[in-house]
Amino acid sequence: MNMNFKRKLPIPKDIKEEFPLSQNGHKAKEKNDLEIKRVLTGESSKFLLIIGPCSADREDAVIDYIHRLRKVQDEVADIIEIIPRIYTNKPRTTGAGYKGMLHQPNPLQEPDILKGLISLRKLHVRAIEETGFSCADEMLYPENHRLLCDLLSYVAVGARSVEDQQHRLTASGLNIPVGMKNPTSGDLSVMMNSIKAAQSSHTFIYRNWEVESAGNPLAHAILRGYVDNHGTTHPNYHYENLEHLYDLYAEASLNNPALIVDCNHSNSGKKYLEQIRIAKEVLHSMRHNNNINNLVKGLMIESYIEDGAQKENECIYGKSITDPCLGWEKSRQLILDIADLLRK
Repeated sequence: MNMNFKRKLPIPKDIKEEFPLSQNGHKAKEKNDLEIKRVLTGESSKFLLIIGPCSADREDAVIDYIHRLRKVQDEVADIIEIIPRIYTNKPRTTGAGYKGMLHQPNPLQEPDILKGLISLRKLHVRAIEETGFSCADEMLYPENHRLLCDLLSYVAVGARSVEDQQHRLTASGLNIPVGMKNPTSGDLSVMMNSIKAAQSSHTFIYRNWEVESAGNPLAHAILRGYVDNHGTTHPNYHYENLEHLYDLYAEASLNNPALIVDCNHSNSGKKYLEQIRIAKEVLHSMRHNNNINNLVKGLMIESYIEDGAQKENECIYGKSITDPCLGWEKSRQLILDIADLLRK
């Protein structure tokens, strides 16, 4: 093998023992898990809002942002359940560029995965302990889920991972919601097959163990748009797209039909300001079709403290270093607007 084995990393159990979650933190997560589950099963009429930076880049700014979300959550608690995004892994199409806090806990320094494992654990612990939010992260590396399994309330499987068997089987063994994105090609059959696999039981290898999963009834769809053979982006959040997904769910006979609409990525063509319009269009579609209203359980929005994205090595506090995000004031107003529209 043409690899340099630098050092053996600690197992998740060791890092979890070094950075434990308090009893109050466990209670907060249990409460959040139950409320989110009730939304996805239709027992609650609340709306999920999975919102936060494209990628978590620095602990101070992310925690600052989540404290701001806490104040807004209290204003909309009657109708919205906020799940902050703390995405500590960043998939890269070509492998180049910032790969997230796991790889580079300091984006201006060389990769250090040991420090990265510790940093992402500490960040998620701080979020719960200080704000009561148990957050969402992307499952880029399924074998790392054990590091955060006592902290997360939501997991997303990205467009480049959704067809991978290890992601699907690992998702089948989780006891929290897992959102399966449509692949970058836009083929919804891939996403639906992934949901079916995640909702089924399996025997497979995980972290050098033979394991059995029970199936995850909370696995569901995320629509994020797609890219055609010519590199052109196409949205899939429009009324007709949502109707079509409802029909696919009806044909598939899956548990708890549910959809989260990703307002950025190929749905917005990465034009971050379009997220405001897209969110409101989805709500408009819900008002005009009962099937869509029952299917759509929430939105995913990329948001941070400052508008847009910074250039490499700029080091601007609270400004995305990957995809551009809505700034805080626009984000806060959008959350309040969504709540008002839902109440009507």
